[in-house]
Amino acid sequence: MAYSPCPNDTFVFDAWAHGRVPGAPGLDVTFADIDITNGIAERAASATPAASDLDLDVLKVSYAVLPYVLDEYALLPCGGALGRGCGPLVLTREPGVDLAGRTVAVPSEKSTAYLLFRLWAADTLGGDGVGEIVVLPFDQIMPAVRDGKVDAGLVIHEARFTYQNYGLHRLADMGEHWEATTGLPIPLGAIIAKRSLGAAALEQLAQAARASVRMAWDDPEASRPYVLEHAQEMDPAVADQHIGLYVNEFTADLGEDGYAAVRGLLTRAAAEGLVPALRPGALAFP
Repeated sequence: MAYSPCPNDTFVFDAWAHGRVPGAPGLDVTFADIDITNGIAERAASATPAASDLDLDVLKVSYAVLPYVLDEYALLPCGGALGRGCGPLVLTREPGVDLAGRTVAVPSEKSTAYLLFRLWAADTLGGDGVGEIVVLPFDQIMPAVRDGKVDAGLVIHEARFTYQNYGLHRLADMGEHWEATTGLPIPLGAIIAKRSLGAAALEQLAQAARASVRMAWDDPEASRPYVLEHAQEMDPAVADQHIGLYVNEFTADLGEDGYAAVRGLLTRAAAEGLVPALRPGALAFP
């Protein structure tokens, strides 16, 4: 399995990764940024793996990549990241910048954050649009905006809590725009597993993920060493904020609103020509 070293993922999967979930299959965990796991899933789905790709059964990916991989992978109904008030932000050095024709740094062009950004830009910037899109690792975006290397940056993760430390200003909140226009939670990260494992194994994986989430909630301190070990010098208070924002009822079960959010995002994105249309039944589990 591959997931990110971010606090929400290590919090959610701590019990499972350390063999504390009764009856769950053992995990061999690889830590990878979500842009890397997106690429692995896409290449596996197109049967063009890179020499460096690992043979991974379960992956944390962006919801934005689902239209490209759902023939090969099934979406698990738990373990991922959706929520309210947790969307990506557009940051600038000065307040109130007009982004028309400007350079914007983004963490990935196959990320959910980028889809939300494109939908926001289509609604708010009209035909002018932004200028050049530059892809940077998410932890390099705020320094690039601060140093004037780009005009604006689309940020995710703990940057919601730390951007003011860089002297930056919030131009727009992609989550606020999404929630205001749809009323739905914001779909960010998904857990997918290979369909070739079979229905019984997929059900077992979903049960293990759900149990790991609930065990994390029941004893939050048990996961703290694992979370802080991989939080990359993050302030523990920021790590707690991160978990509180991204781990919620949708992590335990997508439910009706969660599935509606995923379908809504990918349907709107397909209508804008940003992703392929989902085939009927593509989100069904298993």
